[in-house]
Amino acid sequence: MFGTFRAPAVLALCCAVAGTVLAGCDDDEDGNRPSAPSPAPAAAAAPGPAELGTLSGAVKVNIEGKSVNVSCSGTLVKGRPVVVLLAGLGDGVDKMADFQKSLSEKDRVCSYDRLGEGTSDQPDGPQSIDSTGKILTGVLAKVAGDGPVVLAAHSLGGLIAARYAPDHQDKVKGLVLMEATSPTMSGDLSKTIPESATGPAADLRAQTLAANQGDNPEKLVVPDGAVRSAGNIPVEVIQHGQQYLAQAVPDYGQALERVWSDGQHAWLAVSSRSTLSTATNSGHYIYVDQPDVAVQAVQRVVSQIAG
Repeated sequence: MFGTFRAPAVLALCCAVAGTVLAGCDDDEDGNRPSAPSPAPAAAAAPGPAELGTLSGAVKVNIEGKSVNVSCSGTLVKGRPVVVLLAGLGDGVDKMADFQKSLSEKDRVCSYDRLGEGTSDQPDGPQSIDSTGKILTGVLAKVAGDGPVVLAAHSLGGLIAARYAPDHQDKVKGLVLMEATSPTMSGDLSKTIPESATGPAADLRAQTLAANQGDNPEKLVVPDGAVRSAGNIPVEVIQHGQQYLAQAVPDYGQALERVWSDGQHAWLAVSSRSTLSTATNSGHYIYVDQPDVAVQAVQRVVSQIAG
C-alpha cells in the first residue's frame, strides 16, 4: 500500500514502526529475497500425530476452513519443543527460510503464512488478534500435536505471539520477540507525529494508523492494549541497535526511536523471566542482519525448556 515510498530509509521505517507493507518491504538490503525451502507436494489432509516429526518442506493444511501454507524442517527431538516462526506483516515463510534452516540444524522448526500472506488463502473479511490466533492454534496442532512450542516472532508476528501466549500457557513454553510491534503502536505514533505534520511524516502517520485499522493484506485490526502475563516462561526480547529512524524522518526520528524502545521494554511484562538485549549491528530485520544473534536467542530459550 505504500508503493509511492521508494527510499530505503522510509521503507525500513514503515516496516519497522507499524509492521505495515511497502513495495520491497520483504527484500534484504541488496534487494534480494531469501530462497524458500523446497516445497513438498501439497497435502490435502493434515498430517496425523505419527507424521509430526516427518513433515518436510511446504504443505497446505486446512485450518478453520482455509488453506494455510506451512513449512517444517529439522528433526523432532524428544524433550525439546517445536520452534514455530511468525513473520512480520508482508512477510512469510520465504523471508524466514534462511533463519529456519539455521535453527533446524538442532531443532524441529516450522513456519507458516498467515491468511493474506504468501500462498495461504485470503481472509474472508476483517481479522482480529483472536481470529488470527485461531489459525495459529490450528497450525500448532498440526506441527506439534500436544507437545510444547517456542514462538520466535518478528515485528507484527511478535505482537501476535505475545498476545497469544498468555491464553495458551499449556502450549507456549517460551518466546523470542524480535523487534515486536509495540503494544501501543497507534497511540505511540499519534503522539510522536502530530496531526499537523506534513510531507512523508504525515503520510507515514496516516497510512500506519489506517494499516492498524485493517488496511493491510491480512485485513488484521491491531488495537493498542496492555501487556498480559504468560507466567514465568523464558522470554527474550531483542531490539535493533542501528538507529535509522532519525535518517528516515529527520523531524521525528529520535522521538520514534525512543517510543520504539519503550515498546520493546513494555513487552518484558509478558513474563517474570523476560530479558531485553540489543542487536547492535541490526536494523529492523534482526534475523537477517545478525542471524547469529537471533539463532542463539532461540536456542537459549529452547534449552531452558528442554532442561
